[in-house]
Amino acid sequence: MTEPRLIKEGQLILVGFSFFGDPFRSNAGWTEENEIGRAWQRFMAYLAQHRPQIKHVKTDAVFYEVHIEHQETQRTGEFEVLVGLQVNELQDVPVELTIKILPAATYAVFTLAGPEITSDWSKSIGDWMAREGYVRPFPYGFQRYDERFKGVDRIDESILEIHVPVTR
Repeated sequence: MTEPRLIKEGQLILVGFSFFGDPFRSNAGWTEENEIGRAWQRFMAYLAQHRPQIKHVKTDAVFYEVHIEHQETQRTGEFEVLVGLQVNELQDVPVELTIKILPAATYAVFTLAGPEITSDWSKSIGDWMAREGYVRPFPYGFQRYDERFKGVDRIDESILEIHVPVTR
């Protein structure tokens, strides 16, 4: 994993499908068979039929997967996951979609390539944060999928960005 770059990002408004629980209870790792994979399948099927109903999408070429920790996450392994798109404003959001508004923040952006994507990158990120004197001001992080991510079946050819809010 390369050293991250730091960026300042304004508020992000995301709409999509969510899941709360231990998404790896049924299947671990990068698979479409666990709850995160199923959330993606549901969301992509929804988009195929209802994309025109989602107003003010920033771009159809970038998707987000947000992992939000809660008080019990460390003890239970349960957390919230939202998969979705960024919108510029909230207007007539279909009732089936969940909305998350992420605060403006400074992010450490880690770029992963090929096998790094399925590695234990969360430990490496935690080690980097401790070494560099950073903490997370908010209990979430997200994966940003753009045209460089080729799919779960083509991980070796893919590039993925991990965004972690940080402060000293």
